[in-house]
Amino acid sequence: MAKIDIMNSILRSKQTVFTFKEVNLLTDGKTSPALIYRRISYYIKKGALISLRRGVYAKDKNYDKFELGNKIFTPSYISFETVLAKAGVVFQFYGQIFVATYLTREVKIGDQLYSYKKIKNQVLERTGHPTGIEHRGSYSIATPERAFLDVVYLSKDYHFDNLSALNWEKVFEILPIYENKQMEERVKKYYEYYRENR
Repeated sequence: MAKIDIMNSILRSKQTVFTFKEVNLLTDGKTSPALIYRRISYYIKKGALISLRRGVYAKDKNYDKFELGNKIFTPSYISFETVLAKAGVVFQFYGQIFVATYLTREVKIGDQLYSYKKIKNQVLERTGHPTGIEHRGSYSIATPERAFLDVVYLSKDYHFDNLSALNWEKVFEILPIYENKQMEERVKKYYEYYRENR
C-alpha cells in the first residue's frame, strides 16, 4: 500500500484519534507492522500526524478529548463527574476527564488530565449493553444515570447536588448489572432523599 493511501484513509475517517492497531487495520493486511510504524513516524516528522502517546496518534491539535480518553485504555467509557457535571447532578467544575475502565490511573496528555477509575470486569464488559452507555461517533459515554451509579459503586458516601436531574426509572433499570446488594441499599437511600426533598 502506498504511503499516501494510509494517510488518505486516516483523513477520510471521522475519527480524530487513532491507535497503531486501528492504523494497521486501514492497510491491506499485507503490510508489515514495522513498515506501518515507519510510515507513521514519517507522517509525524512531516507534521501530518501528531503523536499523543506511544501507539496513539491524532490528525491535528483539534482532536476530540473524549475520543482520546477512550483510546488510552480499552474497554472504557466517559463517566463519573464528567457526565454528572454536564447533566447538572453535581455543580462543581472538574477540569479532568473521568473515565471508567479496568484500572485506576491518572494520565496527562498536553494540558488535559485523564482520571481512570477501576470498575469491576463484569460491569465494564457490559459497555455494549444498551442501557446506560451511549456510543457517540468514536467514543462511548455514560448516561447521567449510569454515571451516578458508577459513582455510588465506588463511593460509600457521596454528596450529589441535584438528584432531580436523574431519570430514576432508568437508574433502577441499570442498577442490577452491578450485582451489589450494599450498593442497591445506598441507591434506595438516595432515592428516598430525592423523594423527600423534591
